[in-house]
Amino acid sequence: MRELVELIARSLVDLPDEVKVREVRGDRGLTYEVSVAKTDMGKIIGKGGRIVKSMRAVIFAAALQDNERVSIEII
Repeated sequence: MRELVELIARSLVDLPDEVKVREVRGDRGLTYEVSVAKTDMGKIIGKGGRIVKSMRAVIFAAALQDNERVSIEII
């Protein structure tokens, strides 16, 4: 799952080498913390948060197959 988050994030930004994904397991499930270069923040979030919402939807659908609760945070 982490690889999928990285793949999506890297394909959206201008500086793919700056993308870092950290996996944090908590009591509410699995959280992926995605950090990108400051210049790419707008590209990963999108206008009105549309891009990150779409990323969350894709990851949520993929996590359903594993019966896992997953969320994405952009930091």
